[in-house]
Amino acid sequence: MNAPLPLNVTSLWVQSLPATVQAGFPSPADDHAVTRLDLMEQLIKHPQATFMLRVRGDSMKDAGIMDGSVVLVDKAIQPRNGHVVVACIDNEYLCKYFVQRAGRVRLKAANNTYPDITPKDGQTLEIWGVVVASILQHKC
Repeated sequence: MNAPLPLNVTSLWVQSLPATVQAGFPSPADDHAVTRLDLMEQLIKHPQATFMLRVRGDSMKDAGIMDGSVVLVDKAIQPRNGHVVVACIDNEYLCKYFVQRAGRVRLKAANNTYPDITPKDGQTLEIWGVVVASILQHKC
């Protein structure tokens, strides 16, 4: 994962139906109910503190964050137990679950083939931000 770059936020409007989708098509009667939704407003609460990063690797696959996913990271949110965060340990960026007990931080993967990471004495740990969304583009 490379160093984060700032997000240049502009509106991105898409059509939105006032329904959920099961495993089929919306009713033709719903066609008249189409509204517009600002996708950026839905995803980004703190524009000046939000960044996008592309994830490499499969350590977070069981959280739905796959290799190649783009994550939106909000630096304005205080991390809490269970949040997915971007952390920086000795200048290496990682995407992991944040776990804190008795003042000790542990970074946990969402793939049981990866060990937990507990920073050692002398290592620099910075919780860079909280992941608020992930986007995986499907091949068409």
